[in-house]
Amino acid sequence: MTVDPPSVNPTPLAMLLANNSPEALPRRPSISRASVVITVGVVLLGLGIWGQNFWVTLGGTGLALAASLPMLLPVGWRALVTLVTDPRLAPVMGVVGVAAGALGLVYLTGNFSRLVYWFTHPSWDAVGAFGEGIVGAFGQLMIALLALYVAWRQYVIETNLTTQQNRITQQQTIDTYFQGISDLVLDEQGLLEDWPQERAIAEGRTAAILSSVDAQGKAKILRFLSHSGLLTPLKRDRRLGRAILDGTGGYMEEREEGVRVIDLRVMLAGADLAHTDLRWTDISDANLVGANLGGCDLVKANLARTVLFNARLQGADLDRARLFYGSVQQASPRSRTVAPDYTTGAHTGAVVENADFTGVKHLSEEQRYYCCAWGGPKTRLTVPGGCEGIPNKLTQPASAVPDHHE
Repeated sequence: MTVDPPSVNPTPLAMLLANNSPEALPRRPSISRASVVITVGVVLLGLGIWGQNFWVTLGGTGLALAASLPMLLPVGWRALVTLVTDPRLAPVMGVVGVAAGALGLVYLTGNFSRLVYWFTHPSWDAVGAFGEGIVGAFGQLMIALLALYVAWRQYVIETNLTTQQNRITQQQTIDTYFQGISDLVLDEQGLLEDWPQERAIAEGRTAAILSSVDAQGKAKILRFLSHSGLLTPLKRDRRLGRAILDGTGGYMEEREEGVRVIDLRVMLAGADLAHTDLRWTDISDANLVGANLGGCDLVKANLARTVLFNARLQGADLDRARLFYGSVQQASPRSRTVAPDYTTGAHTGAVVENADFTGVKHLSEEQRYYCCAWGGPKTRLTVPGGCEGIPNKLTQPASAVPDHHE
């Protein structure tokens, strides 16, 4: 049995050598004709200068210029276009424009001939005095301006670094708070075990951190507490006070008599929460008097019984946000003396008196009716869509109006 020798692919060089056509042979690098002409011109120029021959020098100069100018003109044109169109080179064009404008003013005032004479017949004493006086002062001014610019840039960089460091420090503080609250109210099995003293400490920690972080930090804390169920009133065991499981992996909610792990109370009064993400948060029963909620994302947020007196909600997104329970015709703001009825909606609503709803987004008809009915004259002027045909229920006698101020 014979074995055929392995086939060997011919190398590209062998293929080229096997092909006798001139096109198959590798071409040598082409030499620029202009470079040859420039080289010849430079050689002739050198010979002409060395031999002091006028015509040889003139010929070499002509060859060098004729061959080099066409090579440099495209480069110069691209540089000019870049100088004119690049925004980063705008100061250079500004200097050119100022110089041209100054030259034009000199010409218009009739001093152009004097300027030409001064440049063609310089007085070196005057030049020296000018250099020591005006130019020296201008140089010192430029040095001072440069030092000022450097100091300003250093300040900007330090400010940015400080801001970034503060952000990192704040996030570390918030993470520590999350861990501390979790360790405080959860047992070893991860179940909620909050005794009265533990709830008091948790509220104290929350009040302290909410007063020391910015708007974004406050929003992060509220989202954590809300999605963890720590702000929701939970149904409790009447003997031990422990939260009761609902059988679906969560805890049972009880609005009437439930107990919150953390009650925000007045922690957010006057707080700046503008342009933050508060979607799906439960901040019901919280006191947000004078708070800034402008531009907030409040989609599906629970604002029932929340005190929004004098609050600013310009541009906030209230898509499906809850302002009350029950029907809008029977709903009314919270009261200090009357218990809420979550079936009819009486005394379950938010306090929206004097609140600013200018430009709020996705305001439903029920929300608009409630805000107009219980917002008072100032609020009615800001509700999108107007309040025409909706009664102002705050104009009723004082005895009939729920006492919702706190």
